[in-house]
Amino acid sequence: MLKIYGSMLCPDCVECCNVLEKARIPYVFLEFGDDLRNLKEFLSLRDTEEVFSEIKNNGKIGIPCIVSDDGRVMLDWEEYVSQDKS
Repeated sequence: MLKIYGSMLCPDCVECCNVLEKARIPYVFLEFGDDLRNLKEFLSLRDTEEVFSEIKNNGKIGIPCIVSDDGRVMLDWEEYVSQDKS
C-alpha cells in the first residue's frame, strides 16, 4: 500500500490526501505528530534519497513524501495521481 509521510498541519499534505481519496487510491498516512517513529523513518529517507537534494538545499521539508509499493520515493504526488489514472 502507498505510504504518505507528512503532517496534517501541512496544507499540501491535506490536499494530497483529499486527492488520493477522491481518486480512490488506497494509502496509509504516517503522521509525524502521532508517532515519532514515523518522523524517524521519514528523516532516514530524507537523509539518504537523492530526490530530497534540491528540497534540502532550498531549506524545505519535503512533505508530503510518497513511498510506492515498490519502494520508489516521490515528492510530486500530483504526477503520481495522474500516472495512476492512466
